[in-house]
Amino acid sequence: MKTTKYILLALMVICILGITFVPVLAAWPTQNINLIVPWSPGGASDLTARTLAVQMEKALGRRITVTNTPGGSGAIGTQAMFDAPHDGYTWSGNADGSIITYQCLEYLPDISHRDYASFLAVFTPNVICVPANSPYQDFPAFLEAAKKGNLTIASAGVGSSGHQAAEIFAAYGGVEYRHVPYQGGAPAVTATVRGEVDSVMQLSMEVTEMLRAKQLRALAVMDSEPLTIDGYGTISPITEWIPDFPVVGGRFGLFLPKDIPAEANSKITEAFIAASQSETMAKFAEERGSKAISLYGDEAAQVLEEGARLVNWMLYRAGVVKIAPSEFGIPEP
Repeated sequence: MKTTKYILLALMVICILGITFVPVLAAWPTQNINLIVPWSPGGASDLTARTLAVQMEKALGRRITVTNTPGGSGAIGTQAMFDAPHDGYTWSGNADGSIITYQCLEYLPDISHRDYASFLAVFTPNVICVPANSPYQDFPAFLEAAKKGNLTIASAGVGSSGHQAAEIFAAYGGVEYRHVPYQGGAPAVTATVRGEVDSVMQLSMEVTEMLRAKQLRALAVMDSEPLTIDGYGTISPITEWIPDFPVVGGRFGLFLPKDIPAEANSKITEAFIAASQSETMAKFAEERGSKAISLYGDEAAQVLEEGARLVNWMLYRAGVVKIAPSEFGIPEP
């Protein structure tokens, strides 16, 4: 009889301990997070990721370690994220413009833009820049030279936002150019400052400091509205010369495998909302000629879907993408 009582008592204790401690053991996060930036330090992806990481550490209570893994136009580091366990502890810091092209460019042929959980925090337009001592003093002179096919344009790599901007410029401006890819936005901008190439069409976030330092000159912003950068001045929209030119820019933030645990996704989303809507993020964006945004979930997925249709079909028609995007389930826009 006593033995039975002891057994029942033991079972009750086990149940109580189980009820008490199982939720604690299952709570996410239980370890630090690795944030892979698949580009060189100093570019828009890197700067945005690091700023978000600092803010999100406060909400998650865990350290977020940033690791730069450049190469393959960002595909190498992105593949490393997908190769890691899909437990929410490995993130990627990148831009929507890159994510939407990896499959069609065959960098990551088995990974669709639909396979990501996306968290977009900053929108930054592309800016056409030349070295400070460039002979092209304004956009009309630059456009005239481009129509002769004499210009070299740097970018962060094939398929990157700067490359996409150059292709859109070529399509709408009726010009030809020679593409010079680098391993990230910062190296592409530095090469332009040094005069290795005639121009760079990177994002405002990546050229702002060089503009303020008067080492670059901005000829136009790829937008329908002027862009004012404190410490530099106002940059005219390209639509002053090419009226039907579309808005071209990048949305930067965090990307994770879509199939991470629901609890991890929920906690990350909560931390992202707080970080992306913080005063720190707003100031970060403003200082770099950009705009703070807060897109996640279905809204972010829709942004990627629309971008994938527009950009991949444009690159296909330009001969950059070799396989029709429809083969990857991407309909024409």
